[in-house]
Amino acid sequence: MDEAKLLERLRLIEALHAGATSSGERVAAAEARRRIQERLATIAKADPPIEFRFSLGDGWSRKLFAALCRRYDVKPYRYRGQRRTTLMVRAPRTFVEGTLWPEFEALSRELRAHIEEVTDRLISSAIHADVSEATEVAEPARLAGRTRDD
Repeated sequence: MDEAKLLERLRLIEALHAGATSSGERVAAAEARRRIQERLATIAKADPPIEFRFSLGDGWSRKLFAALCRRYDVKPYRYRGQRRTTLMVRAPRTFVEGTLWPEFEALSRELRAHIEEVTDRLISSAIHADVSEATEVAEPARLAGRTRDD
């Protein structure tokens, strides 16, 4: 998958989470963002923002989640002493559970697939053509009284 195709798929994911109803809306990322921001403003009136804590294990996931939050004017932060893997946000529960997190998961799946494809291609070109997982073999017999970590 090339970058242009990936960008288009990411825009379509955003449009889907914005509740796009026409093909024109599905293609218009700016319109999708505006619709989600309007929905967030409406939701915030009935469902006041609360604090959420997210643990995102890898750097690119944190960057993606933080950028998605900022796109909708939700400010990600971390308290002093919290791990870098932790991001905090204040937002209405219905927005986080119904839009923000599902959209993040969909975007994350697309990016993960793209990153895996690019990684496999680069490794097979530069290091070795076989990029398959290691072969699983039976464990050797253990000596009595010893563990595998000894």
